[in-house]
This record gives sequence, C-alpha cells and structure tokens, in this order.
Amino acid sequence: MLELRNVSVSAIDEDIEIINNINLTLEDKKIYVVTGPNGGGKTSLAKAIMGIYPVSDGAIYLDGDDITDKTTTGRAILGIGYAFQAPPRFKGLRVRDLLSISARDEDENRLYSLLADVGLCAQDYIDRELNASFSGGELKRVEIASILARELRVALFDEPEAGIDLWSFQKLTETFKQLNEISSTTIVIISHQERILRLADEVILICGGKITDITSPDKILGDIDYFADPGAYCAHCYARK
Repeated sequence: MLELRNVSVSAIDEDIEIINNINLTLEDKKIYVVTGPNGGGKTSLAKAIMGIYPVSDGAIYLDGDDITDKTTTGRAILGIGYAFQAPPRFKGLRVRDLLSISARDEDENRLYSLLADVGLCAQDYIDRELNASFSGGELKRVEIASILARELRVALFDEPEAGIDLWSFQKLTETFKQLNEISSTTIVIISHQERILRLADEVILICGGKITDITSPDKILGDIDYFADPGAYCAHCYARK
C-alpha cells in the first residue's frame, strides 16, 4: 500500500505549490487512473511518488515505512517504477540490454514476450540500438516493456497511449489488465483516454494541484461535461469541494 499524507510540492526556487496538501491511499492490486486538465498537477504527483520531485511538506509511506527522504534510486530498489511521457534515448544500448537489465533475466522467450505485450515484433526490435532511429511511440513501448519486466510494487505510467497506434494501444490495455490479474502491483496511469479510464478501479481527478474527486469510471464517462471538457469538469468539482 502506498500512502500520501498532506503532501505538497513547490516549484524550484519559487514559493508556488504545484501539488497542494494531497492525501491519498493507493491499495495493492488496483488500477488507478489520474486525470484532469493540463497543468493540473497529474505528472507532478507521479514524479513526487517516484522521488523525481522532492516533497516540500508532508510524507509518503510504502507499506507503512516512511520513504519521503529516499532518492529515486532508493525508491526504485523498493519496487517503484515510472514510465516517462517522453522517454530518454540510450545511445549504444540495445533493446535486449535494457530489457535484460530490467528483468534481471536474459531468457530469450521472456524478452520476446515483453515486447509482444506492448505490440512490438521481437525479431525486428530485440537487437536494435535505442537511438534516434526510434520514433517516440516505439521508444515509449520499449520503456513500458522495461517497466513491466521489473515486477514492481507500484508502477506509474504517464500517458502511455501517447504516440502509439490504435492496434498497439489495444494490446497495451490488454497488458495492463493481465498485469492486474496476475500480480499485486499497484498501477497508476495518467490518461484522458476512454479505454484507459475504463480499466480503473478508481479515477482520481486533479485540478489546481489538488485532488478534486475520487470516483468510478462509470461516473466519469457518464458525465457529458467531463467527456467533452475534462478541465471544465475538474473546475466544477473543485468549486463543489
């Protein structure tokens, strides 16, 4: 279980809170989708959990242990992983190398299976170097495969559908479902996409750096105002709170 208690995050060298006094409990074996308007604090929340952004106030606990002061590396060792919205490139590193490091396993069948899970033909990609020849969508799929390889306690995905074609997106949603069924991983996905929202056990709406609602996917998708304009819906929730 991951717990955030009164967590705030301030912009560097500025007295501006980008995350404001968030309290949130994320349980094992559940899928949470974080949604809301651009600039509302979704990615900042995920980066605070990963330790990329330091917490200016409050505390973060994993299974009851305070991890607030742990580095990104320390949190990764504990089983927290983050798939960036715009993944980095690794010149000189092959897809095979990255997946073997992530999985701690060089078994060919396992590596091929990980690539298939994200909609990539293993024979075409396994020995390619992760350089500028990869499109953004291809690179994102490889990064997601590396996250899936780690068998994490908490897996954070920042808009995993961005730059991915429709067939691969369908494959990816199936992979999230399968991961949820076979593991106790807490899955947190930042997304506006209907198919991703439908995967959620709970949908977390963030606006203005605050959680404005925690609700069901049916409620969100059944609200015409949200589906037409997530920002307007969040502003409405925030006002209601």
